[in-house]
Amino acid sequence: MIARRLPGGRLVRRTPLRVRLIAAMLALVAFALAGIGISSVSVLRGYLVDRVDQQLGMFTRDVGRSVLRGGGPASRVPPNGLIQVRGPDGKVLVTLAGLDAERIPGPTLPRPEVRLMEPVTVPAESGGGSWRTRVVSVNGEGSVLIAIDLSSVDQITTRLALTELLVGGVVIIVLAVLVVVIVRRSLRPLVEMEHTAAAIAAGDLARRVPDADPRTEVGSLAASLNGMLAQIEAAFRAREISESAARTSEERMRRFIADASHELRTPLTSIRGFAEFYRQNPAGDPVRLMRRVEDAAARMGVLVEDLLLLARLDQQRPLSVHPVDLLALAAEAVQDTRILAPGRDIALEITGDVAPIVPGDDIRLRQILTNLLSNALTHTPEKTPITVRVGTTGPTAYLEVEDKGPGLTEQEARQVFERFYRADPSRTRTTDTTGTGLGLAIVAALTEAHNGQATVTSTPGAGATFRITLPLTPDLHPPHPEPGASYG
Repeated sequence: MIARRLPGGRLVRRTPLRVRLIAAMLALVAFALAGIGISSVSVLRGYLVDRVDQQLGMFTRDVGRSVLRGGGPASRVPPNGLIQVRGPDGKVLVTLAGLDAERIPGPTLPRPEVRLMEPVTVPAESGGGSWRTRVVSVNGEGSVLIAIDLSSVDQITTRLALTELLVGGVVIIVLAVLVVVIVRRSLRPLVEMEHTAAAIAAGDLARRVPDADPRTEVGSLAASLNGMLAQIEAAFRAREISESAARTSEERMRRFIADASHELRTPLTSIRGFAEFYRQNPAGDPVRLMRRVEDAAARMGVLVEDLLLLARLDQQRPLSVHPVDLLALAAEAVQDTRILAPGRDIALEITGDVAPIVPGDDIRLRQILTNLLSNALTHTPEKTPITVRVGTTGPTAYLEVEDKGPGLTEQEARQVFERFYRADPSRTRTTDTTGTGLGLAIVAALTEAHNGQATVTSTPGAGATFRITLPLTPDLHPPHPEPGASYG
């Protein structure tokens, strides 16, 4: 047998929850009021009918005997009653009606042979009234029928029913208003949850369900939803960050490969050109040609080493970290640079109250300073003074290399730490001392690997200052010369 869904079920599912709640509560109240009203009217009617039955019991025998023995006055008949005396043969001997009973339709009387030992209710001969009737035998001398009109009982019960109906209607209206207010207030968090869900579906992952009392079901649901939304937002943010990092890494790798190919093409072209020149001119100077080939190969070797170093840094390989004295490291680097460039004025200054000790790889930190000094030597005119500063600021130490050269423009300062960047957009090498364009990129990568930051400040025509900021090693500060001392 295939069960079919009724259309009413679909209608109920489509009806909003607040409407169903209000309808259910009002229906329950209406049923309760109806039950109370019906019960109260029924009880009252039963009570009044019992009173009428008592009247019937009082009048039946007394009136019957007096009438059978000679007739009694009509005043013995209740105002709303009717008395009928019948002989032994069932013949109606006397019919007496009260003053009120004469003006209303009489009861539908039972046949004379019928004996009603218990009171019964019979309808009126016309209209919608009713009578309470009883027929009792009087010692074999006949029978007496007495009936009492129930109009007063009907009026009282009808008035009570109308009063209850009116009061019940007012109660339902007032209760409906209260229920609407209460249901709306109770369901307001659910409505806000609906709006929040719609906003989240539209892309606003930062929206949250308003907090409510956690001891309530709605409050507990709100807390659970907010926790779930926080996890969803965190997952989306993590995915966005991961995708952004992947795109950035892919773009960087694509640019890196393109730049590396461009940079490697130059020495390879030089080597190929020298080889072809020697093949076409075997009588030329082989020593000079081999020296040129060696220079190109050496330049290519430096470039490959720099590329390998950047690749290792991109892979975040761990450094050999231990406390490093920046002052001693700077002094050695300055001394080495003075030997390589004896005509340069290179000074070392220290500021602050302590000699900075930083956690790091001394070889890589030395490479940072060497690259900065090499950059200053390469991109400043001869006799341009260079100053190396070492000091501390709060919880960090810093290395500075300052020159009085031509400086950098704002655009150059923003791009100077990018890989293969040169101030000359054409990237043409004008001298043999021109670098690979990776020196400052290595400085930035090594500084980042040490949890530091590399920055540059420059004014065109007034020189540039490259600053490396590194975290200090706590409580490791060896003695040093007086603050502000200058070396060399």
